[in-house]
Amino acid sequence: MSETERIPDLSHIPDAIAEPKGRHSLQLVWLIPIVAALIGGTLAVNSYLRKGPTITISFKTGEGLEAGKTKIKYRDVEVGMVKSITVANDLSHVIATAELKKETATYLVDDTKFWVVRPRISGGSVSGLGTLMGGSYVGIDVGSSKQRQRAFKGLETPPAVTTDVPGRRFKLHGSDLGSLDIGSPLYFRRVQVGQVTSYDLDVDGRGVTFTVFVAAPYDRYVRANTRFWNASGIDLTMNANGVKLETQSVVSILIGGIAFQSLDAGDDSPLLPDKPSPAAEPSTLFTLFATRDEAIKHRDTISQDYLLVFKESVRGLTVGAPVDFRGLVIGEVTGINVELDSGDKGINMLVSIRYYPERMRSRAVGTFPSMKSHETIITRLVENGLRAQLKNGNLLTGQLFIGLDFFPDAPKAKVLWKTKPPQLPTIPGSMAELQATLSQIMKKLDRLPLGEVVGDLRQTVKSLDATLKSADRLFQRLDVEVIPGMSGALEETRKTLGTVTQSLAADAPLQQDLREALRELAKAAQSLRVFTDYLDRHPESLLRGKQEEKP
Repeated sequence: MSETERIPDLSHIPDAIAEPKGRHSLQLVWLIPIVAALIGGTLAVNSYLRKGPTITISFKTGEGLEAGKTKIKYRDVEVGMVKSITVANDLSHVIATAELKKETATYLVDDTKFWVVRPRISGGSVSGLGTLMGGSYVGIDVGSSKQRQRAFKGLETPPAVTTDVPGRRFKLHGSDLGSLDIGSPLYFRRVQVGQVTSYDLDVDGRGVTFTVFVAAPYDRYVRANTRFWNASGIDLTMNANGVKLETQSVVSILIGGIAFQSLDAGDDSPLLPDKPSPAAEPSTLFTLFATRDEAIKHRDTISQDYLLVFKESVRGLTVGAPVDFRGLVIGEVTGINVELDSGDKGINMLVSIRYYPERMRSRAVGTFPSMKSHETIITRLVENGLRAQLKNGNLLTGQLFIGLDFFPDAPKAKVLWKTKPPQLPTIPGSMAELQATLSQIMKKLDRLPLGEVVGDLRQTVKSLDATLKSADRLFQRLDVEVIPGMSGALEETRKTLGTVTQSLAADAPLQQDLREALRELAKAAQSLRVFTDYLDRHPESLLRGKQEEKP
């Protein structure tokens, strides 16, 4: 083959003409990355727009927390996730950074609370058992504040009551914590109506302030005159009133509790107003009393202090002991002191009492009389013999109380209104009188010449012993000398009695003669009776003689 035959003919192929390059031309190869970038950007923007707030929560420890796994739940619905956990710079706590959903932004306010939900046994309740299988998570209690917040301090224990539960919270101030704890029940007429939610030691260290929650609708029973008291354990009281045992429930015995009662009409006293007091406002501060008796006795609005002076011992009398008037408690002992009496160089026992006049007012009187009128009444009662006296209220415990009563034979006395407080007259108690009587008896016994009496008694015993010995010798002689002779005399006496028995037989001549004599004596007596009857009818016959009877 020739070289010409091997070269193809290209004349029929048109020539390529170069087209000028455009300024905005786009290569098809770049279309896919651009679309991918647009999709990624859209997703990024969408993710950014849907991204929720990021918050930090500080806890004392990281127990139960795990970055990327620990969820944040509200009402068991997942609303966020813990992303990281770091230790604070001062090493005192850990900081958990969490991302929440966008719709939770309204939850993040100043009083919102976070805590780690894990199995707990607290007081009388068990919580967090569901986390044994699913693991721990962070719980939320949404607050009601309007101030936004992004940094929170987590709770070490879950709140006893969440803010969405209807009811009201109140403050109680007590002297100490006692056996109370968070979650301790709150009782009204032995029905559980709430619980203790928190407690704090006062700044000055003089008491403890509790926050209690009363659930609706029971919160309407907390009024302005409501009294709270510690109902924990068993209240065993041994005082002048006897032995008393009280408790609210078995739960309160184990984990403590608080009870309350309003001092409205119908509770315990006819002297209280018929119209209930207004409901208490939330966060109202009340006093937490130690016992129910201490809480209820503070219902009196009018009181007056008096001073009692005793010369005797007040051992067994305590502050808080009742002041009794014929079985009715009208006051209490508020103080016991001692002073040197400069007048007679003796020692006086000063007993301060608080008297509640409303407890002795007449139910027929609509209003209580003025204090001036009351002083007049007390003055008149003292003039009639009203006196204060120490009395034994319990022989088992030896507790004393103050008794007021009338003693008409008591020496005259007056109320010392000028002293502060006024002084009421007193008389010695029954125990003091008994001791004085026994002391007088002992003094009289001491004055007796017991030594001489004992010496004379010994001489008498010796003389009696000699006499008994002489009597013994006499009986021995009688047994030897007299008794044999007496045997013969007794035999003769027996014979004589036999003769007398024969003489007194029914057919004996002596008996027949005696019967005949008795018959003659009877006839003579009959004649004498007839004669005396005739003289009684005719006394003149003694002078004139017996007159003949006319035919």
